Amino acid sequence: MATELTYALVTPLRDEAENLRQLSAAIDRQTQLPLRWVIVDNGSTDATLEVATTLARTRPWIRVISAPAEGGRPKPGAPIVRAFHAGLRELDGTPSVIVKLDADTSMDPDHFERLLAAFAAEPRLGIASGSCLELHDGRWEPVAVALGHVRGAVRAYRRECLEEVLPLEERVGWDGIDGFKANVRGWTTRMLPELSFYHHRPVGVRDGAPAARWQAQGAAAHYMGYRFSYLLLRSVYRARRQPWALTMSTSYLAAAIRREPRCGDADVRAYVRRKQRLRMLARERIGRRNGTIEPA
Repeated sequence: MATELTYALVTPLRDEAENLRQLSAAIDRQTQLPLRWVIVDNGSTDATLEVATTLARTRPWIRVISAPAEGGRPKPGAPIVRAFHAGLRELDGTPSVIVKLDADTSMDPDHFERLLAAFAAEPRLGIASGSCLELHDGRWEPVAVALGHVRGAVRAYRRECLEEVLPLEERVGWDGIDGFKANVRGWTTRMLPELSFYHHRPVGVRDGAPAARWQAQGAAAHYMGYRFSYLLLRSVYRARRQPWALTMSTSYLAAAIRREPRCGDADVRAYVRRKQRLRMLARERIGRRNGTIEPA
């Protein structure tokens, strides 16, 4: 299955000492090692930086840097994007695929070899990830995602696609906007159902109370130019299991009333609204089955 494609990893992290040890063991076991792994410490107060430095001493393909401290209260989503940008600047050579990799994940030994094979098989595949598994009642179960969403925790970019969507947005929703940008520019984005990774911290745990997390998603939806009708249906659907999801709609409306800015890329906003026409949702059920969003 080995391909001629290569890959590099960039891991923005903060206070992830134990998770980093677990992740590094998973990387060491990979059947295809990365050309480079840049670990970007973003103001850790635990032993994360010490663990990362120790790893780099025996693995010449690991580079450790510290991102500048965030002044004041940064906008949600901004620190991780800035740290990722800092890590990208440390990459040398020309890896075929660049993976934004969270420290609280792990994966099977052939994960990245299989991921590269997917990119090799599909030349216009721009952004991809496996499905996310989380532990529930002693079993690893897949986490539901919106149609076509590529998980941010282990998010792989074809280098040429990444160059076209940079810089990433420094806000919540960055990992939706970059996918829309890629689709507008002719790239396919895909969640690979046959490939999975393990997420050791439930999604959103670090993001505060449930209401705050859903409100942030509503504000991000307004920024991306979502149709309110689409967001309302999504809120109601999610609220069947998570009642706080209804606050997505109220947060969206609040952002609209305050006339908060929207994504500056008009093509992206138009693409989002076009994909969210209600008459297109039935057609996109096919895409839901294989996790794919095709180019615009």
